[in-house]
Amino acid sequence: MAFQSILFHNPEIGRNVDHQAEPEFFKDLNLDQVVQAVTDNWKDYNLAPFFYFRLSDLAGISYRQEIMEDLEDVQLMEAIQSFSMQMRAMRDRLKQAKDLGYKYATERAFLGAVEVYCKAVESLVRELRALSPKSCGVRAFGKYLTDYSESAPFRNLAMEAENLRSDLASITYCLVLKDDSVTVHYYDEESDYSATVEETFSKFTRETAADYRVKVPVRDGMNHIQAEILHGLALLYPVTFHDLDEFSARHVDYFDETISRFDREIQFYVAYLKYMEQFRRAGLRFCLPELSDTSKEIQDQDAFDIALAAKLRGSCQTCGIEEFPELPLR
Repeated sequence: MAFQSILFHNPEIGRNVDHQAEPEFFKDLNLDQVVQAVTDNWKDYNLAPFFYFRLSDLAGISYRQEIMEDLEDVQLMEAIQSFSMQMRAMRDRLKQAKDLGYKYATERAFLGAVEVYCKAVESLVRELRALSPKSCGVRAFGKYLTDYSESAPFRNLAMEAENLRSDLASITYCLVLKDDSVTVHYYDEESDYSATVEETFSKFTRETAADYRVKVPVRDGMNHIQAEILHGLALLYPVTFHDLDEFSARHVDYFDETISRFDREIQFYVAYLKYMEQFRRAGLRFCLPELSDTSKEIQDQDAFDIALAAKLRGSCQTCGIEEFPELPLR
């Protein structure tokens, strides 16, 4: 079966996971506090429903445990976190594209988002291939990502994005500022006066003088003058800007749904592993429990209440104590 989910061995089981409500017993066991703490820095991913959903089959639990064990590898964790950072950067570009309000600026920001996406996919493919993860879930995703990155649609997307970026970067032009008008025209080997201007005004930098400059707040986006300049460039270079129009329209749904789902679901593991670090630094140990569907017997050693541990950690830090006091067993 082709890869579909990094959280659910059988994707059908988790189809309605986002509608999962917090179980009533979570408050009784202070698990609501744990989930809130685990997911606090991952609000954009809405991870809480994943923690509310209870798996009832050993195959599904083993599937997650293998992935969790894989992610204990520092290099793999760094590769996943790097990918996640690039996906966040991509989403920031898409948000910027919506907020800019000017056609060509919006389309250029969209192109930037696609570039980040393509590079992130290609980078993660290389890293997963080099690391050789052991879990069925990560290996299946690695194969899916490799096949996707080698597919004609993705290769065409990456190539088009790179060629278009190169074409836009090669545009040169001149601005003529006169009175209250701005004129855009082709660059025709005009002299670059920047060095001359710097030399002329360099004498004013030799001595320390009072700074009378007024700080102007930096604003995101473009103003109407910049937008008109961009419009003028589109008239000068119609082919390149037509290609930009076509690219934005043709690739509006470029983000692969399975990769998008992975990007969200993998945070379930990352968030919990990051949460565990504070306890490990204090000397507390974690393990992957062995489960049975035929016996109700519970056996553990050196177990502790994670909600109480978090509370005591806060108290210890306030008092300047680096190690936990002895914790009661659950």
